[in-house]
Amino acid sequence: MTAAISNANMQPQPLTLGQVNELKLGEVLVEQRLITKDQLQRSQELQGQIGQQLGRLLVKDGLITDAMLAPIVARKLHIPFMTLENSSFRADLVELLPEAAARRLRALVLDDKDDILLVAVAEPIDLVAVDELTLLLDRSVTIAEVPERELSLAFDRLFPEADETCEHAEHAEALADDLSGEVDFDEITATLGLEGTAVARLLLSLFESAVRMGASDVHIEPEDSGVRIRVRMDGVLQIQMLADSRSGGALTQRLKLMAGLDIAEKRLPQDGGFRVRLNEHTIDVRLSTLPTIYGQSVVMRLLDQASGIRGLDDIGMPDAMLTRFRDILSRNEGLVLVTGPTGSGKTTTLHAALLEINNVGLKVISVEDPVEYRVPGITQVEVNDKIDLTFGRALRSILRQDPDVLLVGEIRDDETADICLRSAMTGHLVLSTLHTRDAMSTPFRLLDMASQPFMVATSLQAVIAQRLVRLNCLECAEPHVASLREQAWLDAMLEPGDSLSPQCGRGCLSCNGSGYAGRKGVYEMLEMDAALIQGATDSDPVAFMETARERMKGQTMAHHALELVRQGRTSLAEALRIGVGAGHES
Repeated sequence: MTAAISNANMQPQPLTLGQVNELKLGEVLVEQRLITKDQLQRSQELQGQIGQQLGRLLVKDGLITDAMLAPIVARKLHIPFMTLENSSFRADLVELLPEAAARRLRALVLDDKDDILLVAVAEPIDLVAVDELTLLLDRSVTIAEVPERELSLAFDRLFPEADETCEHAEHAEALADDLSGEVDFDEITATLGLEGTAVARLLLSLFESAVRMGASDVHIEPEDSGVRIRVRMDGVLQIQMLADSRSGGALTQRLKLMAGLDIAEKRLPQDGGFRVRLNEHTIDVRLSTLPTIYGQSVVMRLLDQASGIRGLDDIGMPDAMLTRFRDILSRNEGLVLVTGPTGSGKTTTLHAALLEINNVGLKVISVEDPVEYRVPGITQVEVNDKIDLTFGRALRSILRQDPDVLLVGEIRDDETADICLRSAMTGHLVLSTLHTRDAMSTPFRLLDMASQPFMVATSLQAVIAQRLVRLNCLECAEPHVASLREQAWLDAMLEPGDSLSPQCGRGCLSCNGSGYAGRKGVYEMLEMDAALIQGATDSDPVAFMETARERMKGQTMAHHALELVRQGRTSLAEALRIGVGAGHES
């Protein structure tokens, strides 16, 4: 805890503590020449009319500031006065008080000494709120006074959605009424130009908050007690706001209208999309609804077209692997697969590869579901199951379009796998993705999809497996002592005599208390050679795996993650997740 504690420093003549306690607040302010007697009298008369606290009334009228008021109140109440400027916060302490309660009670937990929590508040004279804090925290509590403005700034950094939540609360009651009558679909524009309606203001605020935070997804989840809205940042969901059921229903109805979905259908899942313009940003929104026992769950995938497509040099692939990958992309035939779970960055890698090879001399066609990035010079086709435009059907037609390079968003079924392999055998370079845990198991996933062994062996050129790891926050990263499990993994990964000094983010305002800021890809690549081809042709998993492990020794995703730990870029916890999740630790 680095917040500074100080006594009130008032000009021109500081009063003693005894003098402060003997005087009323208004008299202290006059004595300190912060306000005049006339200003005090007018404020007291207004206070008698509206019942607001004198100090807050003076601040609201601009006669004094929070910074002037807070130290005086602290001295009168015999409590510490604290400043939060340039402060860092312990995430474990901040999380002791739920976000909604922290904002409502205007309080933050700052320190924990001798089993007593130090809590910063803006209204220490609110005894009801102090009692509620004690009940919520279930611990002994010491109160410290902080300026209201500093506490608000701290909330903005710890809970970036705070401003939006306040606005949502103001409009919550109006949401259901806004959709109670006929809704003109023509009124719903791609730019959300409906500033006069509560729903439009809510949505605009929701999207602006998500874009500013760098969120990739927004989840609207109905529950028994209301609706929870969460956003995914760096692969982890965080609560953005809570709303009542009527508000959530109105929001879902408007989103379905914008996506062109049937608002009367609430029993079946639906998928759609729309585009939103926010200042200089164009956001493609992919919307999915799912009926649950409490209502319709909505998930929106946000694709910021302004961010552009990363090149191969920008995705974080190790230099040696990048050189080999570029050599493979220069070939005019064969199948190249990028594998990993959902949300591991496969599409980013594929489009970076397309950007590398795209030129006027090649006919490049992609089949995607959905088209996430629009690439000039490439013919892009979007799968549409509603009209039976599947991957297989699109691919059969595309082959009659004389392509040189094919990008297939995902190999989902036997038919798509067969067409991709045959296309790779007949003079096409085919790029696609597959869901497998690592590079070594990928050929056998194709065999499991009824592909012929000789086709897999002769068509498959290389497999890249990848994951995304969260990066340590540069503002709060500090040395970390490995747990027993982490140390066991390190012992298995490191060479004898080798050692490293791991770091981990403590959690601060800059990273919203998570300890992480941003993500980076970790990769491994398996190139098919004669021995591997023979193992695949013979459908001999044991021989293939033994050869593959030898080829990839020291070059797996786990080793790439370990190198990031060595550099202090990520934590052992993240590296261990990759090492175990990829199915191999050495």
